[in-house]
Amino acid sequence: MADNSLATPSLGARASNLSPIKRFFQATEIDTRLLGMVLALGLIWIAFHILSNGLFLTPRNLWNLSVQAASVSVMATGMVLVIVTRNIDLSVGSILGFVGMIMAVLQARILPPIIGFEHPMMWVIALSAGIIVGAAIGAFQGAIIAFLGVPAFIVTLGGLLVWRGAAWWVTSGATVAPMDTTFRLMGGGADGSIGATASWVVGILACILIVLSIINSRRQRRRFGFPLRPMWAEYFLSLSGCAAVLGAVWVANSYYMPANLARRYAEANGIEWPEGGLQIALGIAIPVLIAIGIAMVMSFLTNRTRFGRYVFALGGNPEAAELAGIKVKWVTVKIFALMGALCAIAAAISTARLNAATNAQGTLDELYTIAAAVIGGTSLAGGVGTIAGAVLGAVVMQSLNSGMVLLGLDTPLQSIVIGIVLVIAVWLDTVYRARAK
Repeated sequence: MADNSLATPSLGARASNLSPIKRFFQATEIDTRLLGMVLALGLIWIAFHILSNGLFLTPRNLWNLSVQAASVSVMATGMVLVIVTRNIDLSVGSILGFVGMIMAVLQARILPPIIGFEHPMMWVIALSAGIIVGAAIGAFQGAIIAFLGVPAFIVTLGGLLVWRGAAWWVTSGATVAPMDTTFRLMGGGADGSIGATASWVVGILACILIVLSIINSRRQRRRFGFPLRPMWAEYFLSLSGCAAVLGAVWVANSYYMPANLARRYAEANGIEWPEGGLQIALGIAIPVLIAIGIAMVMSFLTNRTRFGRYVFALGGNPEAAELAGIKVKWVTVKIFALMGALCAIAAAISTARLNAATNAQGTLDELYTIAAAVIGGTSLAGGVGTIAGAVLGAVVMQSLNSGMVLLGLDTPLQSIVIGIVLVIAVWLDTVYRARAK
């Protein structure tokens, strides 16, 4: 990484006329919209921390916030592809509730008489069945949209009602519990975390991955003759990315297991309980790792595969995409099938966290998922959206919810605030697109 960056004289002359801030963003290629969201999130956190008398920016609240945002962030990554193609999916919350009920019934009623409760394969069968059912539901809705020409708004609005009713019909409204012990790990909690040591290992591996990806990106640019970023920009991106990752790990490791759970843990593992008690760091929660893993896979899918290029081509200009030979209808079916599978993963996280399934599970999650994608920069006009922005949008949404709960605001007022934020986000997107033309 000791070579000089390639740039034409005209580009260098043009850059010299820019202000230092603009030259910085041009050199680092940082997404200014994403950076604006990060700054807005920081302001939201600081405001809630002050208003809550120092309760918001604590390891405990930030750890809980990350766990609570996991299921919505998983669905938001799929909603990006749906909205990019100028569609919408209003049924994601209902699919989550229905698939969650299916997985719960499998674990609590159907599988125990066959293989026994707490069988090692219980969670695998339940999760696999849930993903298959979710993908099938999504593919079914996508086929109606693509091949029958029914607008996505109407199809998924019908799905919102159908699958919510189906979730009630499975058990006639009864709550189903408990879940398999291994399955419950996907919901987080004291057992659903990887601990301090494993968290640092994950953080170090993530830093190595960040550095390797930047090195590989530079090699690819040189290989195809694209301009290279200055070396100081490469070092800045590497150091800032690693600092953010290690900072997040430090916060996760700063939240210790509650005293009663720590005592139970000590008894189960034969650890002598000292006079001052034990401080056992929970570390990163498993649902957070799942959400991060899904985001990485979805980012690769959208940025590095033919399917991802087809999705953005379809969103940019459907007619041109079809004339170019893209099978638009099948791409639409695949997008909704993927959305259904992601709903199933989110259902597993939600059901595991509650250790139960109810027919009301996932209510209003469609609002939070769409809002997360839109706040994250996904344009309702289609063709524009990022996975990282959607995940950040989910964190923003959960931060608003958590902050308002800490302030003791009533639920109706919370809904009012979320609605206002969604409208403002769409308005800002409209302004941004108008200025970009």
